[in-house]
Amino acid sequence: RKLVVSPIMGFDKGIQSVGKTKTRFRKAPKTENVYVKLLVKLYRFLARRTDAKFNAVVLKRLFMSRTNRPPMSISKIAKEMKGKEGKIAVVVGTVTNDVRILDDGMLKFTVCCLRATDNARARITAAGGELITFDQLALRAPTGSNCVLLRGPLKAREVYKHFGKAPGTPGSRQKPYVRVNNKHKGRKFEQARGKRKSRGFRV
Repeated sequence: RKLVVSPIMGFDKGIQSVGKTKTRFRKAPKTENVYVKLLVKLYRFLARRTDAKFNAVVLKRLFMSRTNRPPMSISKIAKEMKGKEGKIAVVVGTVTNDVRILDDGMLKFTVCCLRATDNARARITAAGGELITFDQLALRAPTGSNCVLLRGPLKAREVYKHFGKAPGTPGSRQKPYVRVNNKHKGRKFEQARGKRKSRGFRV
C-alpha cells in the first residue's frame, strides 16, 4: 500500500523563522581549560547514567560563560546555609571573600566550587570549614543528595545599571554613559547628565 501525502501539507517555515527549533544554550564549554573539560566529561556521564536533575543542572552551568557564572561571597553562602548543617553548598563559579562579615564562626561549612579566592579559602579553612572540588563532590554525592545548589547575583554587574529605558526619556532611572570618570574629571565634561538638574536635566 502506498502512503498518500496531501500536497497541502508541508514544512511550516514560519515556525523555523522565529527560531523555535533552535537550541538557545551551549552544548559544550567554549573554554580551553582542560580541568573544566574533564569535569564536563564526568558530569555528562553522571547526568546520563543517573536520574538526578542536580547533575544535569551542574553540567549546564559548566557550559556557561563567565558572565553567566557570577561570583558568590562567603557572607551570602553563610546566609543561605544557616540551619542546613551537614549539607554541602555547591557553587558553579567563584567563591569570594567579604570583609563585612566579622563572625568567622558562620563560615564553618563545606563548599564545592570551581575556584575560591585566597582570602576566602583561608577564612573558611580557619573556621573549620572545608573547600572541595567537583570531582570530590561526585564521589561524595553522585546524585546531589544533601547538596544546596547556589549561584551568585547575575545582575549585580555594573553594566546592568545602563540597561533599560534610555537616560533622558520620561520615567527612566537608568545610569547614563558619560565620558567622565575618576581619571578625567573637569569643568568641560558632563557629569551625571540626566540625573541632576544642575547637570543638563533631571529625568
